[in-house]
Amino acid sequence: KRWVHEGGISTPFIMHWPAQIKQREVVHSTAHIIDITATCVEAAGAKWPTEVSGNPITPLEGESLMPIVGGSKWQRNQPICWEHEGNRAVRLGGWKLVSEFPGNWELYDMYEDRTELYDLAANNPEKVAEMVEIYRQWAERCGVLPWPIKGLTKDKTRGRHDHDSSP
Repeated sequence: KRWVHEGGISTPFIMHWPAQIKQREVVHSTAHIIDITATCVEAAGAKWPTEVSGNPITPLEGESLMPIVGGSKWQRNQPICWEHEGNRAVRLGGWKLVSEFPGNWELYDMYEDRTELYDLAANNPEKVAEMVEIYRQWAERCGVLPWPIKGLTKDKTRGRHDHDSSP
C-alpha cells in the first residue's frame, strides 16, 4: 500500500466479533488503519497512555469503530493524513488531497470521482491550501520527515530501503 491514490490504498475491512456484532451489514464509511487501534483500546476498556517509563507517547489519532459494532451509523470526524516513502495524502470528508513523491498536490472529490480521474486542484486553491495546512500540522505533530530523507538510499537489488553508512 505504498501509493496514495485509491488503487493503492482502498481495501475492504471485515470485522468479526460474534459476541458483540449481531447484524451483518456493509458499511461504506471511510476509515484508516489507525482507527483499529482506537477501536481495540475502547473495546478493551483501556486508556491510551500519555507516557511509558517517563517517555511521552504520541497521542492516539484514530477514531473508534465501536459505534459500528453496536449497530450505529459511523462517520469519521477528523481528517485522515498519511505518508509513505514521500507519498502523502489527506482525506477530509469527500475531499482527498494526494501527492506522489516528488509531484505536486492533486485534489479529488471522492463522492463524484472515486477513480480519481479529474484533478480539481487548479480550480480549488482555497481547499488545497486548507488541506495542505492540515497535512503540515499532522506531519509536525507526528514527526513525519520530508523526503528525500538524508542518509536513506534505495537498495534496488532487494527493493527495500537501507540506511547508508555515509555521514
